[in-house]
Amino acid sequence: MSTLTERTEVASGYRAGRTLPVRVELLRQLKRRRTLVMFGILAVLPFVLVAAFAIGGEPDGRGDRITLMDTATASGANFAAVNLFVSAGFLLVIPVALFCGDTVASEAGWSSLRYLLAAPVPRVRLLWSKLVVALGLSLAAMVLLPVVALAVGTAAYGWGPLQIPTGGSLGTGTAAQRLLIVVAYVFVSQLVTAGLAFWLSTRTDAPLGAVGGAVGLTIVGNVLDAVTALGDWRHFLPAHWQFAWADAVQPRPEWSGMIQGAAVSVTYALVLFALAFRGFTRKDIVS
Repeated sequence: MSTLTERTEVASGYRAGRTLPVRVELLRQLKRRRTLVMFGILAVLPFVLVAAFAIGGEPDGRGDRITLMDTATASGANFAAVNLFVSAGFLLVIPVALFCGDTVASEAGWSSLRYLLAAPVPRVRLLWSKLVVALGLSLAAMVLLPVVALAVGTAAYGWGPLQIPTGGSLGTGTAAQRLLIVVAYVFVSQLVTAGLAFWLSTRTDAPLGAVGGAVGLTIVGNVLDAVTALGDWRHFLPAHWQFAWADAVQPRPEWSGMIQGAAVSVTYALVLFALAFRGFTRKDIVS
């Protein structure tokens, strides 16, 4: 009885691990118009807020209750914190959904996905490169906003400590460290949106469907979190913890909320990323 041995022949010098390097995918995505437009919008936002305060005057406290928004013009650090506050709930969701939801679906929409795989680029390698770049661009977008806001706020309102609405202040060095923690937490909290967008991107040839689906489901999560009748069930919603970072800008930071929020977000994200890889490796690529 003879045994048939299958032999896979590959070109000399071919290494699967060297196909579609991250730097190549990064350059491809940086050159795209949607990347430049998204970064441009985030960079312009601090200037819009400065103009709004210049036209409408400095924010005033509502009676005896002072919020973070009311301290926006106290210093550049306060202005940067306010930019994160007004953006974390929705605006920063959009670049994450865009970069993670458009990355695979756009290739399918352009009918170039099958040519990438025919290069040949292993499917896992292709997804990994695209996911790393998408998450990297999402993080860059979240860093860009407070950095520009800090520069614009310092020019407009001066360099000084971070004034805390509940009383007290944080020195400039401590404030910078706390803002870094805030950015890191906001990024982790948006991993659910990234996972949703990336999974949908592997399931459809329509980039708008993947991006819109991720944004829509994120909004649904926010709506459900507002339903107080759900009680403790809301603790399993990533949206419930999206502003837990506010505990980091206190004289004594509280970590419990951010730890719970990060755990919920990472858990959901890992499941969604796993579903994306599992589904894509078994999918028939026809476009």
